[in-house]
Amino acid sequence: MPDSLRKRHIVLLLLILLGMITFLDRMCIAVAGPRIQASLGISTERWGWVLGAFILSYGIFEIPSGAWGDRWGHRGVLSRIVLWWSVFACLTGAATGFLSLLLVRFLFGAGEAGGYPNIAGVISRWFPAAERARTQGFVWAAGRVGAGITPWIVVPILQAWDWRAAFWIVGAIGFVWVAIWWFWYRNTPQEQPGITATELAELSTRPSAQLSHSIPWPMFVRSKQLWLISTMYALYVWGSWFYFSWLHTYLMKGRGFSETEMSAVSSVPFFMGACGNLVGGILSDYLAKRFGLRNGRRWVGCFSLASSSCLFLATALTFDKWAAIILLTAGLFVLDFLVPTAWAVCLDVGQNHAGAVTAVMSTAGQAGGFVCTVLFGYIATSTGSYDAPLFVISAMLMASALLFWFIDASKPLDSAN
Repeated sequence: MPDSLRKRHIVLLLLILLGMITFLDRMCIAVAGPRIQASLGISTERWGWVLGAFILSYGIFEIPSGAWGDRWGHRGVLSRIVLWWSVFACLTGAATGFLSLLLVRFLFGAGEAGGYPNIAGVISRWFPAAERARTQGFVWAAGRVGAGITPWIVVPILQAWDWRAAFWIVGAIGFVWVAIWWFWYRNTPQEQPGITATELAELSTRPSAQLSHSIPWPMFVRSKQLWLISTMYALYVWGSWFYFSWLHTYLMKGRGFSETEMSAVSSVPFFMGACGNLVGGILSDYLAKRFGLRNGRRWVGCFSLASSSCLFLATALTFDKWAAIILLTAGLFVLDFLVPTAWAVCLDVGQNHAGAVTAVMSTAGQAGGFVCTVLFGYIATSTGSYDAPLFVISAMLMASALLFWFIDASKPLDSAN
């Protein structure tokens, strides 16, 4: 192995691939949405419930799945998660109506729950504190790339076969990843075959990375810090879930793009989101090192949320469809500065309970995402405008920015109450 290559770099590569697969599977239904609605006769309001079913179950099972990784190890838990969601991604293609699709998407979300908290747990055990935000940035950027390439993969399948085939094809990819992960990965660096003494010494400067067999729930409940983080994230995801669930339908039904045009332009925000994750992660680590964790993390988070709030508002007010896609692209670029920063905050304050802390934050996020996704359909229908929900999203993002200002990443949960 070259001196510059570490085992943790291979871990990062596997996590990057997982991030891409995760969003490829998630975004398939968003891209195929207009065809599924037409094929199964699902109204706009009901479509919001289909999209929301995934988010609801994801949120319900996020905390236990995240805690299982902390307790039993991420090798087995991540393997179970990816196998489960891959099965139900494939089964989405077998849905025959609204109720069956609702059930499959609910079970899909239950299976995928805990994926990113367990990824965060892997990062907390395999990467020094100085590398955490940028590592999170790489993984989340990979997710955005996966979301960006989804239309390029799915639309040709839709046009060559039908929407059902798209789910069968993208769902099968996860099985390959699980086989590689289970064969190669071990739960801690000390267990990893072939790891060098040099790399273990590099990792010895970070806090203890042993598996945690108990979750301090009373401490979590009493933590003002964790309540701030969770509420901030619940408001933030109103912005992110718009892109994940409604963007493609918004472009076609709200802005008049054709399916072919949508396939081309809808990828651009996600590629810029990938850049935003990388920039946000690097900037967050740099500012945290230069000015301390408290200032470094919150400066990036507040800028990200406030700027994206303004860009959503501008999108709602513009009449030109090309201006709208430019503003939405800029919006996801700056919004994604927040993601590696927020998840790094959970590692900073959660320490050995990083998986459980990120799961709590993510669960709060899924609650916000569920409300946003379902409510979007009702607001669009009642007002006759797909732009009307963007005003609400803008307000939520600005409120999230205000909350982030009070988060102090320099204080672990047991000392930040």
